[in-house]
Amino acid sequence: MSRNRDDWVSQRAYAIWEEEGRPHGRGESHWAQALREFEQLEATKASADGSDLIEKLKAAGRLMRVYDEAEALDDQSSRRQAAGR
Repeated sequence: MSRNRDDWVSQRAYAIWEEEGRPHGRGESHWAQALREFEQLEATKASADGSDLIEKLKAAGRLMRVYDEAEALDDQSSRRQAAGR
């Protein structure tokens, strides 16, 4: 486990413990919940510009139609500009 991951999970587990009123004997449960949350965040992390997420969604066939339409308009505009040269 990386130090950054341990720190995040530890801080999140502590926050969960506080949110639940600081119950006794729930440390393992809080740690497990925090670890699941961390893993979910890591699994869904996108690049700064979102390009990796766009590629994943395209590959899965789940990309929003709005993006596809905007991309098609950009392509048409580029072709028109190239034809006008």
